[in-house]
Amino acid sequence: MNSTFLLRGLAALLLSGATLSALALPRIDLLGDAAPESAASRAVMITPDTRFVNVVGGETIKFVTGDKSFAWSFDVPVSISSFDLNRIAPAGVLDHTVRAYVAPNPTYSHGNNE
Repeated sequence: MNSTFLLRGLAALLLSGATLSALALPRIDLLGDAAPESAASRAVMITPDTRFVNVVGGETIKFVTGDKSFAWSFDVPVSISSFDLNRIAPAGVLDHTVRAYVAPNPTYSHGNNE
């Protein structure tokens, strides 16, 4: 009887952990929006060695990998400082994990007295 109780407790713990980790991911709609490539202010090349990219909130970036590309507008809340670019890339564009680090949009910086 003790082993049944232990197995049920372990199963509940594993399920709650999976739920918490899923909740920790920001919703896709909070990560910005797809944009036309012509709207990009700069292009970022992604190679097989690229593990992360740095962007600034409010920027629209064209990402290029081989002969594929996409553009993204990083209008994200200040609470989101990074996420996996793979979550927003079109299917088949990225073949490895690339982390996007998002600096706060300087337009909305607090304490800016300009």
